[in-house]
Amino acid sequence: MEENQTMEEPKQSNKYMKIKKFHFVMGIFLIIFLTAGITTLALMFGEDGEKPIQQVINQRNEFSKLYSAYDTIKKDYYTDIDDKKLISGAITGMLQSLEDPYSVYMDIEEAQGFHEKISSSFEGIGAEIQTQDSKIMVVAPIKGSPAEKAGLKPYDYILSVDGKSLEGMSTTEAVTLIRGKKGTKVQLMIQRGKNSEPMQVEIVRDTIPIETVYAKMDDSKIATIQITSFSEHTYEELLKAVNDLESKGMKGLVLDLRQNPGGILDQALDISDLFVPEGKQILSVEYRNGEKEVYKAKGGKKVKVPVAVLIDNGSASASEIVAGALKEAAGILLIGEKTFGKGTVQTAVDLDDGSNIKYTTAKWLTPNDNWIHKKGIEPDVKVALPSYANLPYISPEKELSITTNGTEVKAIEEMLAAVGYKPGNVDGYFDEATQKAVTEFQKANKLEVTGKVSGDTTMVLMSKIREKIVSNDTQLLKAIENVKK
Repeated sequence: MEENQTMEEPKQSNKYMKIKKFHFVMGIFLIIFLTAGITTLALMFGEDGEKPIQQVINQRNEFSKLYSAYDTIKKDYYTDIDDKKLISGAITGMLQSLEDPYSVYMDIEEAQGFHEKISSSFEGIGAEIQTQDSKIMVVAPIKGSPAEKAGLKPYDYILSVDGKSLEGMSTTEAVTLIRGKKGTKVQLMIQRGKNSEPMQVEIVRDTIPIETVYAKMDDSKIATIQITSFSEHTYEELLKAVNDLESKGMKGLVLDLRQNPGGILDQALDISDLFVPEGKQILSVEYRNGEKEVYKAKGGKKVKVPVAVLIDNGSASASEIVAGALKEAAGILLIGEKTFGKGTVQTAVDLDDGSNIKYTTAKWLTPNDNWIHKKGIEPDVKVALPSYANLPYISPEKELSITTNGTEVKAIEEMLAAVGYKPGNVDGYFDEATQKAVTEFQKANKLEVTGKVSGDTTMVLMSKIREKIVSNDTQLLKAIENVKK
């Protein structure tokens, strides 16, 4: 790994900026983070935030307007000023002016959450988010998280949190509202598609572990390894899983990158190296001056069994690096749906006070020099999941009964039909046929027979749908079929 792509302490350092760099390619972004310029900005206001340093202003004339604005507010604003908050706001505004959802400032508390997320665990709902058209959008829920269990999907918009609108908020502001202590509840207003009717989703926060690799193998010795994100130890987890599966006679492998929002660049490179032949290009990183750094596969451990890769619209950035490298440099089939489309690299910087900046430093290209930003990667074999895999979450606290109508009723009718009951016309109207199907479902599952959908009935029905999706995973089945060939 070349020096500028590692997580080493760089040489530049001063009392305002002990920089620790991490390079990320993430499609989300719960987490957030200037080098040249921010040091000057900190110096400009002085160590105590009180006295501007005119010498710096003389050296950097472009900051004179900012200094004048700060001094005016400090002198004439009608209440006392929180200097740290004002300076943080200036940094936030500077990054927002880039109009790049992946470049953001994060305060000390948010920075702490960032480090927890890439190394061990954190408490919250477990969903990767980013800003899109001044709204907060879900990139992907984390596997096994409360967000996934509640039915959140990629491209869902989170309109409000506990009644507070997120319109115009940054990801960091939204994360502050969404995250919280394990066991506490949060009410999200979700919109699935820009023109759909919003729905309320209640989620109980939990500890979100950073276990990123999940492996299993069927009786025919075809293994499936799901990578949910690219954290500090993902490559180690994957290598351990591969070695274990090989010792048990693995004959083929499906690498599942669906709903994977990305993570640390080094991990994506190391993982790609397991599959790409030595000397072949994995990716290149292109900077604004036109310079390129090319990364090629090294020798060493290689996976030698047939491989297929699963992708979908929640596969972003680092997972797209792996998918692109395996497709173009190793000839491995991609199966599923088009990926998210994020082709930029971010550098995360720890500032001296514990806050962070994450900002875009380059774009990355596939082995064939394709820039997939805002385009995504098309699968070689396009396969969609069954329609019931995209049904909305229904709140167990809401009661749906005879004569009720709307999108939630239609979703219930589709769920009932998917698990083998006959709700009549799937039209969003809770009629006698729907009631009869609900009653039969309650009897079969030893639930209180009310003919109404709420509480346990809702929870069990959604659980049955999740089981159905797992047992009829059309994308995985197609991948296994191709690996066996």
